[in-house]
Amino acid sequence: MFVIKKKKGESDDKLIARFRKKTIVEGVMQEYRDREHYKKPAERRKEAKYRIAHSIELEKKRSY
Repeated sequence: MFVIKKKKGESDDKLIARFRKKTIVEGVMQEYRDREHYKKPAERRKEAKYRIAHSIELEKKRSY
């Protein structure tokens, strides 16, 4: 959790931009999306296996 306080002379747009950047860096939105729908451990393993296979395939195409 983090707190964003408005700095002296800072516009509302800058404050919102700083907040959005902080949420992205901290991974808050990604964690929210991950927790939104429960995934079984088997499903997580399946996705991880797919990600590894996909990255290997991309690496083969790049080195070709």
